[in-house]
Amino acid sequence: MADYLGIDTSNYTTSAAVLNEGGDIRQLKRLLPVKEGERGLRQSDALFHHTKILPELLEELLSDAELKAVGVSTRPRNIEGSYMPCFLAGESAARAIAAAGKLPIYRTSHQVGHILAALFSCGRLDLALGNSPFIAFHFSGGTTDCLLVTPDPDEVITCREITSSSDLKAGQAIDRVGVMLGLKFPCGAELEKLALQSTREFKAKASFKDGRCSLSGVENICRRMFEQGEDSRDIALCCIKHIEGAAAAMTEYAIKEVGRLPLVYAGGVMSDGIIREALQSRFDCCFAEPAFSADNACGTAVYAAVKDGFIK
Repeated sequence: MADYLGIDTSNYTTSAAVLNEGGDIRQLKRLLPVKEGERGLRQSDALFHHTKILPELLEELLSDAELKAVGVSTRPRNIEGSYMPCFLAGESAARAIAAAGKLPIYRTSHQVGHILAALFSCGRLDLALGNSPFIAFHFSGGTTDCLLVTPDPDEVITCREITSSSDLKAGQAIDRVGVMLGLKFPCGAELEKLALQSTREFKAKASFKDGRCSLSGVENICRRMFEQGEDSRDIALCCIKHIEGAAAAMTEYAIKEVGRLPLVYAGGVMSDGIIREALQSRFDCCFAEPAFSADNACGTAVYAAVKDGFIK
């Protein structure tokens, strides 16, 4: 047996996954508890919850695993100064497991993990293992990035920003509007369910200037609708359509800048079916399944398998 463990302890989700020699992945993850009405967690609280939850997930996941290597996300992105304390929980556990089993440990970023998980899910790992660049989107609570991704012998893939949000992030906009509407944080899944009940039509709009989109106006528009007593279902759809517009505008900008390369969409926001359907109707692109799009550890397990030479 050759099992590869992946660990990811992001801002709001504790995740662990095992990739086996048959190419199947089993993953377990749990959302961190956020008090009703609040829009996030302090890093100290996130670290505390990860420390409690991760051992429980690993005890269940590793009961019959025969590990060959461990992969873990230790930072948000592979850029200088990228750091969040919540990732210390995952790195500590990974180091302990690797030391106890005399296993290699492979460290990467949360963003690389997202992209690799998306590629695995949509059957396009060949993009990471080839010689040609591709375009990847990482839309989440902390990022609204469009990236030029290049296969790399040392890091598996490297990412260079093509465009991003100049202010509010896509996931932040969704969560702020969702909390305003009384939804449980993180709000993406519930906001989509609400939006699907709307009978209104909203044109997807985006504020795009100097190569960057602006999403702060989305919250303001939705707040005005809320204060004017408009239906929460319509407010939810309005929010999602604006995010869709931003993603479409960024895609068009990226194609203009670097050419028509393969397109991959990743990150929790991109698990939204409304956004997915709209972008697939306009572009030739790949989307991860929701379980591989929201925060997960599958990408770090894949990273370990590639670095260890199991996936070539």
